[in-house]
Amino acid sequence: MSLRVPQIRHDDSDELAALCKAGGDPLRLNVLRALANDSYGVLELAQIFATGQSGMSHHLKVLAQAGLVATRREGNAIFYRRALAQSERVGGMLQTALLAEVDELELPAEIAARIKDVHAQREAVSRDFFARAAEKFQAQQDLIAGLPQYRDSVLAVLDALDFGAASTALEVGPGDGGFLPELARRFSRVTALENSPAMLELARMRCSEEGLGNVELRLADALNDEQAAADCVVLNMVLHHFAAPADAMKQLAQRVQPGGSLLVTELCSHSQSWAREACGDLWLGFEQDDLARWANAAGLTPGESLYIGLRNGFQIQVRHFAKPDSRSELTHR
Repeated sequence: MSLRVPQIRHDDSDELAALCKAGGDPLRLNVLRALANDSYGVLELAQIFATGQSGMSHHLKVLAQAGLVATRREGNAIFYRRALAQSERVGGMLQTALLAEVDELELPAEIAARIKDVHAQREAVSRDFFARAAEKFQAQQDLIAGLPQYRDSVLAVLDALDFGAASTALEVGPGDGGFLPELARRFSRVTALENSPAMLELARMRCSEEGLGNVELRLADALNDEQAAADCVVLNMVLHHFAAPADAMKQLAQRVQPGGSLLVTELCSHSQSWAREACGDLWLGFEQDDLARWANAAGLTPGESLYIGLRNGFQIQVRHFAKPDSRSELTHR
């Protein structure tokens, strides 16, 4: 007499069980909280949560199996980020509710401090690159996407916004100052913030040569140093040098006057990791949806977008994000 082995069927309850299992651990919930607006490698997460790499890898595997985290390859490294909830899939409503609750959590002080340490380490890598490579940076940048390749597209978006004669502009990370003459012609006053003394000197030389009397150059940290808001804030190929780009967009949105604009020129997501060494890039471009999601979280509204395909395989996105003017809304009610 032979015994029949019961067939195990995998159904929707398995996906719900995986989701419940993933959310049933305090460390994993804090990992999801840390990934709300940033992505980290496994070693960075191990540092942040003061745990071994193998243990962190296990927790990330559990989260990935539940569809709570997604991965993205950045050169030879894999970065983890929170997966977007999909309400139409099994467990989608539960996932949305779980992440909403997670976002209400306050990270323990020691974890928040270690996140700052990781960001500081990323920033140090970027500063060290520009300190060593300022003079040859432009030639290296041209290998990917130099200003001549996207200047006209940025100006097309900028001119369509039709800023008034008294409007002001703020450029974050002007590099050697190549875009400052265009801004100086269009705005009554332009401020340029650069955190690299070597790059600032190159921008200063350009302003002197061009006679840009309405441009003020400042050696400053655009995210932390006090700075007056401007009608238009411009970031050309800068966001991928920030340690935490989502947080950077949120802070830079505060530098935009109500009714003003944030203009971001960036690479679309790519896999050419040599850009890290050649140009000091911390991130290999960004997904278009990520920029829109970060802008929305910063209180900005997506506007005009242009996409430029380049012969060397890179693609540039020129994005306009508007800051609503609550005063104008009140007068029309």
